[in-house]
Amino acid sequence: MPPSTRMAETMTPLIYILHSGKLYGTEQMALATLQGLGERYAVHLFAPAGPVHAEAKALGIPCTLFSSPWSLLRALFPSFRKAREIRLIATGVSQSLIAHFLAKLCGCQLQHLHIVHGGTDERLSYGRKALLNHLPVQLVAVSRFVEERLLAHGCRRDRISVVENFQTRPAQQQRPPFSKDGIHRVAIVSRADPIKRIGLLLTALERFPELSSLSFDIFGHGSEFETLRQRAEAFPNVCFHGFVPDAAARLNEFDLLLHTCGEEPFGLALLEAMAAGVPILAPNTGGAGSLIKDRRTGFHFAANDPNSLGRALLELRSMPARQLNSVVNNAMLTLAERFSPARGQRDYLKLLEGRPS
Repeated sequence: MPPSTRMAETMTPLIYILHSGKLYGTEQMALATLQGLGERYAVHLFAPAGPVHAEAKALGIPCTLFSSPWSLLRALFPSFRKAREIRLIATGVSQSLIAHFLAKLCGCQLQHLHIVHGGTDERLSYGRKALLNHLPVQLVAVSRFVEERLLAHGCRRDRISVVENFQTRPAQQQRPPFSKDGIHRVAIVSRADPIKRIGLLLTALERFPELSSLSFDIFGHGSEFETLRQRAEAFPNVCFHGFVPDAAARLNEFDLLLHTCGEEPFGLALLEAMAAGVPILAPNTGGAGSLIKDRRTGFHFAANDPNSLGRALLELRSMPARQLNSVVNNAMLTLAERFSPARGQRDYLKLLEGRPS
């Protein structure tokens, strides 16, 4: 937790700037990082309007609202004028440019990380990051997939470190071990946007009528929500719930988490499924695909292939309970070792102190 105000005045500031005030994966990671480093630095969050501010305040993290690059500059200026050195984490290119302008203006020493979570727009998510090549900024990719995309867009290899996302919330109630063979209830937790490929499931259901014995609950909203919901009216075993705040807490009610996006930069929902003791079926590409090993910590299907998805679901429908339980147990070990908050916060601390990760 962040230290007292009096202690914070003597500590090096750590400023985290978000490009969104929502409370999705990027924002959850920011809060978890600040929480974990709050005993080492005087942490402060800057973000546009949104629910992340209320969550930060509930965690005891000071936060400041900004609405434009100019208002961000004005909000940051007092910190740069006062401090001799600052640790800063940014998520937007304009934020990084503003921070370096203020550091030069105020004579403040700046150790600067720029987090790249990726996204649906190649130019905005990766292409513009090459603008930072000539600044002393360390890019932090949240997966090897994100690192590959940065390199493809001309970012300097020596300026990229990979620090994978980690589990951001305490483990929810876990699903009991499988006592019977096969899966029956499947969940998808994802935005309903084109890049997420949720329609892939509906195509698989059209081609494999045998999958009617499984139920599918889809949590999340987006630009394709209404189109997909209408298309799903042909399948009584599919329900689109829209955005549900506690969707992650309900994962233990299901037998499988299905992830359909083959270009996902990471996929925090997969870590939440591991924590809930729920097996995962994901594409064999992208950051999400790299989080699991096929038939050891989860299951793969060929990305963007509805036939491969259908066959994988049919196999899981009758998979022996002992095999499902083995995959769940292996995934939970991986979560504790590879995706622990302590590991992630240790890697961020190394970078913030100027040591290679």
